[in-house]
Amino acid sequence: MLRVPVIDKNGRALMPTKPSRARRWLKEGRAKVYKNDLQVFAIQLTFEPSDRKEQRIAVGIDPGKHFTGIAVQSAKFTLWLGHLYLPFQKVKVLMEQRGMMRRTRRSRRINRNLPVRQRAHRQKRFDNRRQNKIPPSIRANRDLEKRVLDELERLFPLLFNVVIERVKAYGNKGFSPVMVAQEWQLDRLSFDYGIETIEGWQTAQIRRELGLIKQKDSKSDAVVATHAVDGIALAASQFMSYQVTSVNSRGWVGSVDVTACPLTVIRRPPVSRRQLHLLQFSKGGSRRKYGGTVTRHGFRKGDYVEANQGKKIVRGWVSGDTKTQISVSNADWKRLGQFSRNKIQLLKRSNGLIVQCG
Repeated sequence: MLRVPVIDKNGRALMPTKPSRARRWLKEGRAKVYKNDLQVFAIQLTFEPSDRKEQRIAVGIDPGKHFTGIAVQSAKFTLWLGHLYLPFQKVKVLMEQRGMMRRTRRSRRINRNLPVRQRAHRQKRFDNRRQNKIPPSIRANRDLEKRVLDELERLFPLLFNVVIERVKAYGNKGFSPVMVAQEWQLDRLSFDYGIETIEGWQTAQIRRELGLIKQKDSKSDAVVATHAVDGIALAASQFMSYQVTSVNSRGWVGSVDVTACPLTVIRRPPVSRRQLHLLQFSKGGSRRKYGGTVTRHGFRKGDYVEANQGKKIVRGWVSGDTKTQISVSNADWKRLGQFSRNKIQLLKRSNGLIVQCG
């Protein structure tokens, strides 16, 4: 059974309630719809609740290189499931392109007719090769996970630990990009949340005990069985554990009810940064507009809009513009069509996330 997040009039998250009760409060004017960046249907009370009893709610995060699964779980209900498309590959390609463009710009200022020692090679200003920086592609992944976790904190009273799967590489199995900045992310989250980690084999044990099936192939599929199922198992570790109760007795202690819950798919809009010039310098100093989030028609890239063209009505995200038209794309950033400004209606301003609710 689904549960609706409840926020008090001061903005503090309370325990979720039944949909029927939420509808009754809305009808009676005792609550209003609470808007949030994850597009979860939630209500905010306009009266002081008679009781504030709270139960344990845990969050499980299964971090990955390209995808991350997140689950919000209590002992009796699965409250929210998320499938994150991480921007790792996109950021990696953009950083490689940026480096190539930088090398091209620097090479243009060299007079190759001069001897090597007389050429205008700019010397390094400082030694910046020994800093412990986080790779931009890895940081973008972890930032998206933290962004979603911060939004969940506004919807649910996270009264217990946030459980994260710790990735380890053994023997000659190679090195996983997920391990990069793993400790940095745990330290950063520990300032705001109680963090606990478990290893992959423990996640698999809990998953089998709960009777959950993991899809091992086609991991890009946005279904619960790919990554969110591990998030459920991680969160369930706060309510059940394998213990040795006596010399001849051992087994699982505690229980968790996994209930049906829609899957929310989240990704970042792949908007390119504004560039003064493309890969080659524009002759005459004139350049065409490229990149950035601002369009020439009052919309921003990533705005959720409704466009109509005759009998054709589509809903999507603003992805680009021309002098007279605006491009509207779906969640995969595939263009649905180009429409004139007066045929588009703004539904939701861009918040840096593309959210599809199941």
